Amino acid sequence: MNSLKPIGWIIGASALLAILAVLSLLWGQYPIDASTLIDYFRFKLFGGIGNDTYALLDNIIIQIRLPRVLLAILIGSSLAVSGAAFQAMFVNPLVSPGILGVLAGASFGAALGMLISEHWYVVQILAFTFGFVAVAVSVMIGSMVTNSRSTIMLVLGGVISGSLFTALLSIIKYTADPYSTLPAIVYWLMGSLTMADLNGVLLVSVPMLLSIGGLILLSKYFDLLSLGDEEAKALGINVPLIRFTAIVLATLASSLSVVMAGIIGWVGLIIPHIIRMAVGPSHRLLLPLSALAGGIFLLLADSVSRLALSVEIPIGILTSLIGIPVFIIVLKNARAAWN
Repeated sequence: MNSLKPIGWIIGASALLAILAVLSLLWGQYPIDASTLIDYFRFKLFGGIGNDTYALLDNIIIQIRLPRVLLAILIGSSLAVSGAAFQAMFVNPLVSPGILGVLAGASFGAALGMLISEHWYVVQILAFTFGFVAVAVSVMIGSMVTNSRSTIMLVLGGVISGSLFTALLSIIKYTADPYSTLPAIVYWLMGSLTMADLNGVLLVSVPMLLSIGGLILLSKYFDLLSLGDEEAKALGINVPLIRFTAIVLATLASSLSVVMAGIIGWVGLIIPHIIRMAVGPSHRLLLPLSALAGGIFLLLADSVSRLALSVEIPIGILTSLIGIPVFIIVLKNARAAWN
């Protein structure tokens, strides 16, 4: 499988992502055929005589489906690249974007926002803020030890931070109104793309794409970090600076994912493993392919969540149901792919 050239992998994955994005615009409770979609875009680009059908399509495509498609690609790519970066930084194939407590912190912030305000932007701001606060707590605990095992202490700090904010989230859920606020919190924590709107997606796309691009640019250093801190330092790498930059970028991408769609698990854990098994451990190819594969995976999951039943399945539940058996299968070959 590794005989295919890197550019071939990237072109193939990009083409598949583009095809699925177009199909996602067609699929739904109100199906649209390809010729109608082409006529609609021709009308949007060049004008012409509109009718009620075009007005309906404008609402379905621009207001509902396009934001979901773009958000699914952004979140899937962000979580997958963040997962691959965290696995490289900690030289551990079992870590994920939640390793430093960012998901737990962002969840607490969102729940707090729902408790104290009815405005969605307050929820988003608090989710983003406490995602970074959780990472700050992890780093603070990790920095208490400066010996060669500081990476282990950083992971331990993440476990402590995650447990802290999980406990605080339980307090919020316990005090929330069981008839209004609590159901909203519980549903949001399941993960969903239903809140996607085009303006919000375009707003977060800039920092998310910058984070993804920054992590891909750091991929050459991740190969050296995988050798261990001492070996990387011997090769002239500023290990603390690279690790700090990568943590900030991965945390930014992960927290914005939580802000926009709640908790969507397993993407950052299983996608890098699958890509690593296909193309090998080199991060120069692993990270960009993980970004594309993450978008593909979440697009497919979102389509299933919309179409499988008459009611929409929260996508966070679906990714967990898919991720658990896939990870069990992948885990059998994880050590060989990692090496």
